[in-house]
Amino acid sequence: MNINSTDRSAFARDADRGADDTRPILIVPYVWIGDFVRGHTVVRVLKQRWPNRPIDVLTTSLCAPLLDYMPGVRSGIVWDLPRSRLALAQQWGLAQRLRAGNYGTALVMPRTWKSAIAPALAGIPERVGFVGEARFGLLNRWRWGEKALPRMIDKKAALALPEGAPLPPEWPVPQLHVPGDEIDRWRQTNGLGASPAVALAPGSVGPSKRWTYYAEAARLLAERGLDVWVVGGPGEKALAAEIVAAGGPRVRDLTGNDLRNGVLAMAAAGVAISNDSGLMHVAAAIGTPTMGIFGPTDPRLWGPLNALAATVQTKTILSCQPCHRTICRMNDHRCMRDIPASEVAGIAERVLAGAALRVAP
Repeated sequence: MNINSTDRSAFARDADRGADDTRPILIVPYVWIGDFVRGHTVVRVLKQRWPNRPIDVLTTSLCAPLLDYMPGVRSGIVWDLPRSRLALAQQWGLAQRLRAGNYGTALVMPRTWKSAIAPALAGIPERVGFVGEARFGLLNRWRWGEKALPRMIDKKAALALPEGAPLPPEWPVPQLHVPGDEIDRWRQTNGLGASPAVALAPGSVGPSKRWTYYAEAARLLAERGLDVWVVGGPGEKALAAEIVAAGGPRVRDLTGNDLRNGVLAMAAAGVAISNDSGLMHVAAAIGTPTMGIFGPTDPRLWGPLNALAATVQTKTILSCQPCHRTICRMNDHRCMRDIPASEVAGIAERVLAGAALRVAP
């Protein structure tokens, strides 16, 4: 299990800066939802290293709601840059916004040239990042050795450590704190009552990571007297309709455009069942008992830092695993098809029962 603090001896070389350093820090993160959530580990490491320095995070409109639940983040800077071009006018506008923030340090997590432009134009004195796409001139605190780091979290959080510091045995885990009264209001607004519910997150980036039998699992769970919520974005609307049709009146489609809705659904649920996707990381960081279904990807590399209630994988051994193709082109998607709905529903019931025992007076 991951610890909640790093070895403070790694920060000894920062002593010359003193405890009175209050210059704000900017994090330029990866903006896929799962990576964005895991980025809270970076916030926690920075707060241990520099407890008096405010931390702001550059974000897209999609990920912005997550920052409301991240302890240690002062504010988010919402700026949607296009993915397909440099958009220099928009980069300049962002740079003006950053210049007004008087940041002393920027940690640039992505290794792209584009991600380092605005911090450089803003004149942030210390711009830290891996060399990446030959970003000489844009960064002035270059780090090397990114490819030797085993996991995405190691690549990101290493930038928050002093240069040359060894990685800790374990990183602080991401945390999302969702107030109970906000969860209660959300339930009331959506007419969901107070019964225990199972949240299903059937979406993912690419169909190869999507488990095959969510509709059947929803039916089994509903037949056993459980409420079932289908959670996801607008891309999961058609899939949610299939799951609701198979599961009956106890199954609700809660997909939508606002990620905040997904955060609150995961916080309100008694257990979450998810593919290897952003919502799995959201649920785990909240502390909701989370079942992660993994087929093509390796949970040791791509699972949450937070402990999962269950990691569900096929017992079938396939030569093509692990695989990072978005579409299965080998073995007819057996890594997901060979995980039966009855197994997943049974594990969910046991997880819910265990959670109920832990909170019983």
